[in-house]
Amino acid sequence: MSTVTKRQFIKLAASGAIGCLLPATARGDVPKKGGDAASVGMEDALVEAAFYRRLSGKMVRCELCPRRCIVADGDRGKCGVRENRGGAYFTLVHSKPVALNNDPIEKKPLFHFRPGTNAFSLATAGCNLQCRFCQNWEISQFRPEQLPSRKVSPEQIVKDAASLHSSNIAFTYSEPIVFYEYMRDICVAASGSGIGRVMISNGYIQKEPMKTLLPHLDAVKIDFKAFSETYYRDICGAHLEPVLSTLQTVKDSGVWLELVNLVVPTLNDGEREFDAMTRWLVQKLGKDVPIHFTRFHPMYKLLNLPPTPVATLEKAREIAIGNGVRYAYAGNVPGHPSENTQCPFCHATLIKRTGFHVIYNRINGGRCSKCGKSIAGRWS
Repeated sequence: MSTVTKRQFIKLAASGAIGCLLPATARGDVPKKGGDAASVGMEDALVEAAFYRRLSGKMVRCELCPRRCIVADGDRGKCGVRENRGGAYFTLVHSKPVALNNDPIEKKPLFHFRPGTNAFSLATAGCNLQCRFCQNWEISQFRPEQLPSRKVSPEQIVKDAASLHSSNIAFTYSEPIVFYEYMRDICVAASGSGIGRVMISNGYIQKEPMKTLLPHLDAVKIDFKAFSETYYRDICGAHLEPVLSTLQTVKDSGVWLELVNLVVPTLNDGEREFDAMTRWLVQKLGKDVPIHFTRFHPMYKLLNLPPTPVATLEKAREIAIGNGVRYAYAGNVPGHPSENTQCPFCHATLIKRTGFHVIYNRINGGRCSKCGKSIAGRWS
């Protein structure tokens, strides 16, 4: 991901230069919490929140995610990007991305959705989880006034994606649930353009807003942290059940779904958990939802743990396939054969990858070029 200094950012923002040059943060130049504001014209971003309930005494209750924060006048929800102003609830990050980049779709990772294409990827500040291993904590765990941003309308996002020949727009890096209204409006602006709309999320959202958004999405990838309430509570500051509900809601909608399970040594790497998780996936979601078992590297507040042994990922994949999962991958291991997509029927290698790059794709019309069986995905 490219980076620029704060001085360079302000110059780019003033000139209207293309948004893909905007960094995730001006690394090394991020103010401490409570520091001076760095956003540009943040007041311009005020848009009323889509899901909340007014309470007495100018209090509001957010109805977007399972936290259901009750917020007093002048305060914000747990995510830090929604504020009660006089008994009305507003998002502070609409049209205020802090990261814009053009990425391979495989980086999300999505392996069964338009392989080999690019995704114009964006994020705002904020998140509704506090994962101790977060790789993008510099944006997810900060408030919008603490990070540089520039105003980019939903319509401009679509124009920028088209100008870069991106086949998709991806809401990613931080947590798109907290910039729900911006994501929704971009999806609507992209409707009919042929540009895919992809949500990369933790899945910690209430059912009504998820169901409302799904008709405007083409694919969803959920970071399935663990098959453990204890892990969600202690490592992510959340709960497991709402995520399970989201997975079923997305699957039932017909929108393409993939999962990632970041395997963290000693915390969620047990064979019993892999077995229970993948049995649940097959029973509730079916055999064709891909799952990526991804290698952990020390990050953020989990610097004391080692990287995940590759053998652990291989074992997780073996258990998944043994339980009926047809498409299981090992991630963050460039060059590993488990990055490739194989036909689950004849075992031919259909998509060969190295890292985020597709070397060849031998899926023809959604079918295996060798045995002719249908391969689950969205290939066009």
